[in-house]
Amino acid sequence: MQPSPEQSPHHAYPDHWEADVVLRDGGTARIRPITTDDADRLVSFYEQVSDESKYYRFFAPYPRLSAKDVHRFTHHDYVDRVGLAVTVGGEFIATVRYDRINAQGRPASAPADEAEVAFLVQDAHQGRGVASALLEHIAAVARERGIRRFAAEVLPANNKMIKVFRDAGYTQQRSFEDGSVHLTLDLEPTAESLAVQRAREHRAEARSVQRLLAPGSVAVIGAGRTPGGVGRTVLRNLLGAGFTGRTYAVNSAFAAEQTTIDGVPAHRSLGEIGEPVDLAVVAVPADRVPEAVADCGEHGVQGLVVLSAGYAEWGAEGRERQRELVRQARSYGMRIIGPNAFGIINNSEAVRLNASLAPERPASGRIGLFTQSGAIGIALLSGLYRRGAGLSTFISAGNRADISGNDFLQYWYEDPDTDVALLYLESLGNPRKFTRLARRIAAVKPVVVVKGARHSGSTPPGHAVPVSRIPDATVSALMRQAGVIRVDTVTEMVDAGLLLADQPLPAGGRVAILGNSESLGLLTYDACLAEGLRPRPPVDLTTAATPQDFRDALARALADDGCDAVVVTAIPWVGENGEAESGDGEVLATALHAAAAAGPAKPVAVVHVEIGGLAEALAAATSTVAQQRPATATPGRPAPATSGSRPAGAATGPAPGPVDSGSEVPAPRAVGRIPAYPAAERAVRALAEAVRYAQWRRQASVPGKVPEFLDDTIDEPAAAALIDTLLGPDPDPRGRPLEHDEARALLACYGITVRPTLPAPGPEEAVAAAARLGYPVALKTTAPHLRHRADLGGVRLDLDGEAALRRAYGELTDLLGKPAELRPVVQSMAPRGVDTVVRASIDPAAGAVLSFGLAGAPSELLGDTAHRLVPATDRDAAELIRSIRAAPVLFGWRGSAPVDTAALEELLLRVSRLVDDCPEVVSIALEPVVVATHGLTVLGASVRLSPPPARTDLGPRRLSNY
Repeated sequence: MQPSPEQSPHHAYPDHWEADVVLRDGGTARIRPITTDDADRLVSFYEQVSDESKYYRFFAPYPRLSAKDVHRFTHHDYVDRVGLAVTVGGEFIATVRYDRINAQGRPASAPADEAEVAFLVQDAHQGRGVASALLEHIAAVARERGIRRFAAEVLPANNKMIKVFRDAGYTQQRSFEDGSVHLTLDLEPTAESLAVQRAREHRAEARSVQRLLAPGSVAVIGAGRTPGGVGRTVLRNLLGAGFTGRTYAVNSAFAAEQTTIDGVPAHRSLGEIGEPVDLAVVAVPADRVPEAVADCGEHGVQGLVVLSAGYAEWGAEGRERQRELVRQARSYGMRIIGPNAFGIINNSEAVRLNASLAPERPASGRIGLFTQSGAIGIALLSGLYRRGAGLSTFISAGNRADISGNDFLQYWYEDPDTDVALLYLESLGNPRKFTRLARRIAAVKPVVVVKGARHSGSTPPGHAVPVSRIPDATVSALMRQAGVIRVDTVTEMVDAGLLLADQPLPAGGRVAILGNSESLGLLTYDACLAEGLRPRPPVDLTTAATPQDFRDALARALADDGCDAVVVTAIPWVGENGEAESGDGEVLATALHAAAAAGPAKPVAVVHVEIGGLAEALAAATSTVAQQRPATATPGRPAPATSGSRPAGAATGPAPGPVDSGSEVPAPRAVGRIPAYPAAERAVRALAEAVRYAQWRRQASVPGKVPEFLDDTIDEPAAAALIDTLLGPDPDPRGRPLEHDEARALLACYGITVRPTLPAPGPEEAVAAAARLGYPVALKTTAPHLRHRADLGGVRLDLDGEAALRRAYGELTDLLGKPAELRPVVQSMAPRGVDTVVRASIDPAAGAVLSFGLAGAPSELLGDTAHRLVPATDRDAAELIRSIRAAPVLFGWRGSAPVDTAALEELLLRVSRLVDDCPEVVSIALEPVVVATHGLTVLGASVRLSPPPARTDLGPRRLSNY
């Protein structure tokens, strides 16, 4: 909403303060600045506030606002006087205002940095977290305007408001003066305030998803009068799934005398229903959707699943139609799945919801599935059905205009029915938030992701998201850092999901292989080696093996303390009459289930070739009459999960290890489905992902830290002052690269020493520079096309005297060009070592990324570079240098001396700290960094400064823009 012309001309309307937020109950509201056009809305709002709330606000009976009050509360300069309102359906439900004051509590202007703040929330909306959301936003506004503290006077009986301030997480002081509680809040964000904000975000977004997945009533808007069509199909699927709530069919074309359709009440509008409707499935043409959304909003519908097409996927006109759809739905407090969605499914027995175009509700299980593509959703449902897998929830979000995969990660984190989260994503609308949420949920249950459009860089149609410049390999590395299991295909996602949903996590990579085919066992062995696992020699049971032989062999493998997982390979076996025995698949499945139930909790996967009924029988979950005895940890290893049916996600601690072998006969335990695979490579790849995930989870249980010694050698204030000087009072938004000496000075503030270089525009200057630095020296070109290109002859090393230097200078200019083109420099020689490169950059979507590799061909030609998100911990730094393929070069490869990796890790931490402390540093490249057996030398450095980009992840809660 823009202000009228009489609004203060000195400060434009701050439209960037407008935001949609999710409240505690899952509904949405809009926060925006109050303008002079809001007088009538303010009066109407105040009339609906109780006398008690008015008394708490004004400390006296205050039945109505005077004209002077209305003028005061609607006229702001957006600097010293600011008012924000929360609206639903265009009407105010809450307001907040601050007035800048001086030390005496009187109105003031800058540089005064304190403001008095006051809230008023309509009684009908109290308890929804409105005031808490408002406090986050008004605090962000105040900080932007140079205000550092809020002062508030609250009556002692106003416990709700006192709690809002107390629970915000800001540093605060309280005192009791003149019959009121005086509160002072320091508005500088703290670790506690950020944790509070994110906890509230989690609860609100999870609740908004729950309202969609577990409605008490559903209306299908657009259910056709005749069989067929999208709306009628969804209605049929709802009924076929046995939805436990109330179902209604809505179509404005129904005849007045038509009261039912397919056995459910039929109505021409929501208003005719006469009862609350929680969820509306919209299946009408796009031009009729606005009317349907308005009908839903006016009758209190909580959420929408919009199946209608004709939005952003249809071009510019459709994109604008999609934006207006989101604006309209959010104005009524509703969230949207879609448009162009395939639908949602919730298999909970308490709900049994199939509000989708899937003809059959999939079997119940422990997997949650989110996909942006309806076609991929269909393929995944079909694949899971064929494999006998079950789902807890399914969401196909279509254009993903509002609710996204991040919202479902919030929901699945605490969903007791989901043990594994599978996501097919074509973009990451908010990568910072995705990695933060994924890291949290991965600590308790696996997250498996397939990223489509990896090389096109496309974004969801009609969704405004930052475009990431980092390559796909970097995205994959950052996902791994967050504990996400990233796979390349939807088939691999299903393979991994099946194993993780029903098998315990492995304690390590030691794999036993057994079966009745020597060749299949060898293929499995080779696949294990290729995936970095440690297979034991395959045990060949011969083709004469019976199901009992399989059971005995599996029991021995599971009981072996030297085994962390088992792969069973099987081909059809021949009976005594020379023919394959009937029912052999079911018999073998029974034998394998029995062995798994009796043994320690270790993952089992089966590779089979044409054994009829085996996969289906293995997919049937089994249980035993006795529960597993309490597990005890093997020394140095965590205790195992206590249930085989919910192993991967049920435990909240580190991955389980093998059970204690103190008891010779372990008690039977509940056993879930045993995944079966048609190829050894697929089974082993899924198992390898489980091994890597389990290792990450064990490490994540003890987080890394930033060493304290860095604090003593870092001068953050000096770096900040230098950056302010270098950028100047009016910085170029495109930024600027630093000169060599400027970069050296900035890096020195963080304890990073760059070996000096001196320009050598001619041979005499080169000799003078060498005399100043001391021999031996290196002569290098700094022209962009020759920088760091020793292979092109642009570097001369170990020049031990003037004659050698003059000779090298002449050769350089004769071979490559004039000095003005080459820009030669002289630098003192560094101790011999391994040349590496350390980089850090700010990606607009992913945030700050720290990278490491060996200099030259390994990183530039082969892409052998590792990446971690900033801020990096000591563990991140250690993993960073060990995760490149060429890492053995650093650790004594082929008899060479190991280099000083501790010094390299420290350098990585210092670079990470610099980028994290100083957001104006948008890129750093240290190349080469020569790492010797003792210490390292930074020979080259380039730094680029720019006005700091916005950090939306640290600001107040808000939904994505539309």
